[in-house]
Amino acid sequence: MNLKDLHKLVDQEFTERMPVMFVGHGNPMNAISDNSITQGWHDAALSLENAPKAVLCISAHWETKGTYVTAMETPRTIHDFYGFPQALFDVQYPAPGSPELAKFVSEEVKSTSVLLDHEWGLDHGTWSVLVKMFPEAKIPVFQLSLDYTKDAQYHYDLAKELAFLRDKGVLIVGSGNVVHNLRMARFDENPPAYDWALEFDATVKSLVENRDHNELINYQNLGSSATLSIPTPEHYLPLLYTLALQGNKEVASFFNEEMAFGSGSMRSIIIS
Repeated sequence: MNLKDLHKLVDQEFTERMPVMFVGHGNPMNAISDNSITQGWHDAALSLENAPKAVLCISAHWETKGTYVTAMETPRTIHDFYGFPQALFDVQYPAPGSPELAKFVSEEVKSTSVLLDHEWGLDHGTWSVLVKMFPEAKIPVFQLSLDYTKDAQYHYDLAKELAFLRDKGVLIVGSGNVVHNLRMARFDENPPAYDWALEFDATVKSLVENRDHNELINYQNLGSSATLSIPTPEHYLPLLYTLALQGNKEVASFFNEEMAFGSGSMRSIIIS
């Protein structure tokens, strides 16, 4: 299929510009739980004026050397964790893929080669959230990987090249956590959040509200609270994909403004 034919295909049933989201996904157990976080995901989906034609997810849990996009017809549900109840491993999210849109992304992105992947599927950063947002699993879902060899500026710039998808009815979702330090997690009941976690979460909120994306890209300069909150970047980078897609007149609104395990932020964002 040539690029002209792809344009014709994805322009069918054209919808208005879709919002873009960042979700704090946290514990995989949310997929089989009913709590304030999962209700927030559900409500966020209900708030959309139009149902998405497809969902593109940038998940913290798919890191690659190079950039890939899933291009299979039926992506598998990946249970990329261990030590959880069997009920969680039993969950399947049988959403179709979108080989056509994957091909479109591969053709349209010019700054780097986006390779088509036929092996990965949907990891828990994607399906554990979407099972609450779109439980019928009828909307096509595809994923874009995080190139672990690249810096934050690369990911932010790459995200800007995905803006065309919003005008074709695609909901783009970054899935990670603003604060994510599992080594310092507290697993007792209702643990208090660390001061540094609260500080960095509040800093990010303020910078997002002020549209200060450069500060967020250069998060290493935000002090010790940033260093503790982002010991590795994979859960933070999906936030940059969401922010990069913010239009000049679009505003960010927040939901799920909670902390988990003392060292994780569930903060989520809708930009429209």
